[in-house]
Amino acid sequence: QVQLVESGGGLVQAGGSLRLSCAGSGRRFSISTLNWYRQAPGKERELVATITSGGSTAYADSVKGRFTISRDNAKNTVYLQMNSLKPEDTADYYCNAVGIDGTSWGDYWGQGTQVTVSS
Repeated sequence: QVQLVESGGGLVQAGGSLRLSCAGSGRRFSISTLNWYRQAPGKERELVATITSGGSTAYADSVKGRFTISRDNAKNTVYLQMNSLKPEDTADYYCNAVGIDGTSWGDYWGQGTQVTVSS
């Protein structure tokens, strides 16, 4: 079984910073990409940032230049550094790992961590 546990969410004022962490444990599989998604109240879940096994990154336009995704393979952890936070960044943030898991495609999610940005 694969477990992903997010941490680092909380309440921050606009302009502030937070760093989210997502620690993986359990059965290892061949991860293709690690992703951070977010879901604001009443909105659909959106992809915020992606990092591939080769280290390439991609970001939603709304967070480019403010958020940075990184990974520490030795710690089985992916991070999301969020700077210059805005009230519209308020959401539940989820990490997601996808890749080949044995003979099937693995798609695993954490339970989410809440980020609230006050104006």
